[in-house]
Amino acid sequence: MPTELSLERSTVLRARNAVALVFFVNGFSMSSWASRLPEARDLLGLTPGQVGTLLLAMSGGAMVAMAGAGTLAHHFGSARVVGTGAILAGAALAVLALGTSVAASVWVTALGMVGVGLAVGVWDVAMNVEAASVEHRLGYTIMPRFHAGFSLGTVLGAAVGAAASAAGVSVAPHLLAAAVVVAVLPPLAVGSFLAPEREAADTVEGTPQAAGQLARTWKEPRTLLIGLMVLALALTEGTANDWLALAMVDGHQVPPWVGATTFAVFLTAMTLGRFVGTHLLDRYGRVLVLRTTMTLAIVGVLITVLAEPLPLVAFGVVLWGLGASLGFPIGMSAAADDPDRAAPRVSVVSAIGYTAFLAGPPVLGYLGDHFGTLQALLLIAILLVPSLFAVSAARPPRT
Repeated sequence: MPTELSLERSTVLRARNAVALVFFVNGFSMSSWASRLPEARDLLGLTPGQVGTLLLAMSGGAMVAMAGAGTLAHHFGSARVVGTGAILAGAALAVLALGTSVAASVWVTALGMVGVGLAVGVWDVAMNVEAASVEHRLGYTIMPRFHAGFSLGTVLGAAVGAAASAAGVSVAPHLLAAAVVVAVLPPLAVGSFLAPEREAADTVEGTPQAAGQLARTWKEPRTLLIGLMVLALALTEGTANDWLALAMVDGHQVPPWVGATTFAVFLTAMTLGRFVGTHLLDRYGRVLVLRTTMTLAIVGVLITVLAEPLPLVAFGVVLWGLGASLGFPIGMSAAADDPDRAAPRVSVVSAIGYTAFLAGPPVLGYLGDHFGTLQALLLIAILLVPSLFAVSAARPPRT
């Protein structure tokens, strides 16, 4: 007969595996679109500045969704929010396929971008809340592994995109196939999430006070500093997601499939960093590991932009990916250090971090119009330098 403890352990392990799958599909959905951005840009005849404005539509949708995603996860449960977000994300990818290829309409494409932002925004916060609950139940660091699952999904999405581009598969059928995967798998997985009442006990205290808690969380200095750190590192990661393939094509004069492959190299390096980072964090702590990886990111961006031989550029991309790997997962773990306040703090840190995706595309697009898409990436190295001083906020509080 299984004991109560073994049943509890089995429940948590099932939830862990379900969360890992949801993170994986979330990454797959994002990179499926990002890997085909150069071709979508050409189909729609857009300048870098116009691409930035189009990306702003997705970021705006995500910001709107994240403003209340923590409250939604509390009231309806992470499972329901993630499942609904995935279905909506699949539908939005289908709209992107229609807008870029069939209708060739910027407005339809923008509608799809807003839809992706809204869907992925609520999905992202809810899966991080569930991940924090699972991490606390397990009793050891696992958040970077979940985000490594996200990165594995982005690697697969980018690899499929590069293969489809090299084989001459147009954007529409590729995105439609991705939409089916995104809309089907997460709703099947969330049935193994932790029970809503247990999740609520782990993440939010006091059901009627959820909205007030969220408002008070916006006044916590440590939470805000963690959010600012995540903002810089989200910009470091998100800029590669949005612009790296395009910058390689425009700046280094490589064919689109090489741009997509370079993006896959970045994602592979970031995935490796997240797997290895779990052990480094347990041994050296958050602060030292973060400062080291952020320095790697600065050096990597500089090499990517300024180097000439393609192998050296690829080396810079690897450093960039390693450097960007741990910022977001460490920020989520730091925000969730107190399980009773995890949901509002994760929501606030996510909202601040995703401001990078709101401001980044138009700023980089503007710089791309004036200085070139590749040179615009130097902004990342510049912003990372002062962000190093916010890293100490991620140190676990003393008990």
